[in-house]
Amino acid sequence: MTHRGFAVAGACSAALAVVAGAFGAHALRMRVALDLLAVFETAARYQMYHALGLLALAAVAGRPARPAARAAGWLFVAGTVLFCGSLYALALTGVRALGAITPLGGGCFIVGWLAFAAALWRGEA
Repeated sequence: MTHRGFAVAGACSAALAVVAGAFGAHALRMRVALDLLAVFETAARYQMYHALGLLALAAVAGRPARPAARAAGWLFVAGTVLFCGSLYALALTGVRALGAITPLGGGCFIVGWLAFAAALWRGEA
C-alpha cells in the first residue's frame, strides 16, 4: 500500500473509532455489563491510537512506502482487525472465547511499532 493508502486507512479507522466510542457511550451503556462496556471502550481507544499511528506513518513514509514502513502499516491494519475486532465482538456477544484472538492483534501492534521504529532508523520514514 502507498503512503496515501495508509493515510486513507488511518482516517477511516479514526472515524470508525469515534463512531464506536459514541455507540459504546450511548447505545451500549444500559445494554451490556460494565466489564463488557470497558472491553468495548478499550477496543475503541486502541483503534484510535493505531489510526493515528497510520496517519503518522503515512506522513513520514517515502513514496512509495519502503519495506519496514509498509510492514508497519499492514501490521497496524491487521492489529486493528484482530485486536479491536475481537474485543468489539466479545463485548457485543459476550462470547469470552473471542478473547483468544486479541493477543494476536496485540502482537501485530507491538511488531508494527517496532517496524515503524526500524523504518525511522533506516531513513525509510
